[in-house]
Amino acid sequence: MSKAIVIGVGPDRGLGAQLCKRFAAERLEVLVAGRTRSTLDAVVADIKAAGGRATAVVADATSEADTVALFDQAGDELSVAIYNAGNNTPGRIIDMDASYFEKSWRVVCFGGFLFGREAVRRMVRRGGGTLLFTGASASLRGRSGFGAFNSAKAGLRTLAQAMAKEYAADGIHVGHIVVDGGIGGEKILKRFPDAANRLDSLISIEGIAEAFMFLHKQPRTAWSFELDVRTSKENW
Repeated sequence: MSKAIVIGVGPDRGLGAQLCKRFAAERLEVLVAGRTRSTLDAVVADIKAAGGRATAVVADATSEADTVALFDQAGDELSVAIYNAGNNTPGRIIDMDASYFEKSWRVVCFGGFLFGREAVRRMVRRGGGTLLFTGASASLRGRSGFGAFNSAKAGLRTLAQAMAKEYAADGIHVGHIVVDGGIGGEKILKRFPDAANRLDSLISIEGIAEAFMFLHKQPRTAWSFELDVRTSKENW
């Protein structure tokens, strides 16, 4: 059975968990990776209850040792790898500690490098695969009050683009999905309960997962590097 790795998995109504479930539904065995064991176990239980196969792996995306061990666990049957780690890190530059800026870069960009490197090392041997990165509107433009996050996401996007060009000849499809707007998941709904009354202004998690699947299923004669997803109400 072909395998998929998704790192950056949180609560069930989060993008990481829904990506795991979507790819498990395509009969891939999914390694569900993140930092919180109980959360990962819940996602794995749901996948197994639906007839799929999954394994929880506790891993820190910024740890080289954790990342290498994660891919070693996948073995030679790795078909899909998705980097979904990284939280929004707001703040004015004038008030920002150096460690805060560096942490944003490490989680979003450096972690993406570690993950991408280990993915292509194995996919080159296998003769191909799909490597996808979760982006944001911050990947494309700077915004006041979000300098750390903007620079980290922009760095991840250009890393992904370089990898797409570097490994296409090896049959590796590298893609980047720009999530332009708030996601209608647990994180926003818990922080802003009134958002439940305006779900049509939040991006559907299931819709985003379908964008990832669309890129994965593209034939080699018609690959896209990037897709952007937003609601019909988003001002872009």
